[in-house]
Amino acid sequence: MISRHRGRVRGRCAGASALPGLRRVWYPGDVIPDDVAAARAKLAAIGDELGQIFVERGEVIEGALAALLARQHVLLLGPPGTAKSMLADELCRRIEGAAYFQWLLTKFTTPEEVFGAVSLRALENDEYRRVTTRKLPEAHVAFLDEIFKASSSILNALLTLLNERRFDNGRDSVDVPLLTVFGAANELPEEDELSAIYDRFLIRFVVGYVVEDWRFLRMLRASAPEGGTRITLVELASLWRAVDGVTVPDAILRGIADLRRALGEQQIVPSDRRFRQSVTLLRALALLRGRDTVGDDDVLFLEHVLWRDPAEHATVKDVLRRLMRGFDEQVQELLFQGRELGDYIEQTWDSREQRARARIEVETKLRRILDQIAAIERAARDAGREVVRAEAARREIEALRQAIAEVG
Repeated sequence: MISRHRGRVRGRCAGASALPGLRRVWYPGDVIPDDVAAARAKLAAIGDELGQIFVERGEVIEGALAALLARQHVLLLGPPGTAKSMLADELCRRIEGAAYFQWLLTKFTTPEEVFGAVSLRALENDEYRRVTTRKLPEAHVAFLDEIFKASSSILNALLTLLNERRFDNGRDSVDVPLLTVFGAANELPEEDELSAIYDRFLIRFVVGYVVEDWRFLRMLRASAPEGGTRITLVELASLWRAVDGVTVPDAILRGIADLRRALGEQQIVPSDRRFRQSVTLLRALALLRGRDTVGDDDVLFLEHVLWRDPAEHATVKDVLRRLMRGFDEQVQELLFQGRELGDYIEQTWDSREQRARARIEVETKLRRILDQIAAIERAARDAGREVVRAEAARREIEALRQAIAEVG
């Protein structure tokens, strides 16, 4: 049931729907918490199992699952042989009833290869219609290799298909069941006409070969995957509705606005569409991680969303860290200072008088540290940031100061 073309595979995943005209995915009317929890547990299990198969791909796997929940697309930049297509194929195999399409695009690829041949029967009725069976318009998950080498006729059709989930076929514009497209390329597009298709891929990763020797050996010893956890389209639909119910605090939205301004100062200007879509992605990521509210840790994932050139990745990551983790880093530095003071007072002293003076000095400095942590807590709360680490550090320093006072 699977045909091959240029070494690439296209066809339906195991257990795929036999309805060739499938266009819509059924959405349940209500979100049932138990169903959502069970579906999320399945998706988490799939992520863990994929992590055992694809070494050094933890962030890519999490990004792929989040993209599935947010119904967004993933771009993988890297050389051949880095398991890009294998990951997309394996993910689709874990979705019962999902159809998979894979194709290598070149400047010579024709629209018929991707969207289907023209129907001769329709031509007899003066209608230009494609037979889309087993082609991209009927896929739930797709992998398009060397996507930026496609012809303009293919790219133009892809724009509507990727963004609006619709395909113009003859006189009709039909819904497509597409969930996620994995695009792959060895290099970034340089032509301006490719900027629109490039922006359709919300999540972007640069993937390379396995770095660590021990992980490389694990990859060599790994056997072909068999079975594994599977999730249905109905279960995914319950998760999609649950994503809409995840809370995004105003502080997170203000943080994203601050992030936009800070990136602009670095001459990094993502499109408004990327920022808007990133909010849905953050909701999906929070749900995937088992939370019903978006937190600071989720926002850090935007390092894979907001860069345009891989050279900008480090800058985006640094800006995110300073904005979302600046308070925590200040607290951590003060906590280290407090621990150093605790080690200092525990050393051997030549006399009780020296130790007494040292104790007074340490207690004074610890009080100053506590005042600084309290100020950081207030500033973090005012900014809507999380204060869990600050509270934990304050308790540790208070316990240390109390212990020193009791020893005398």
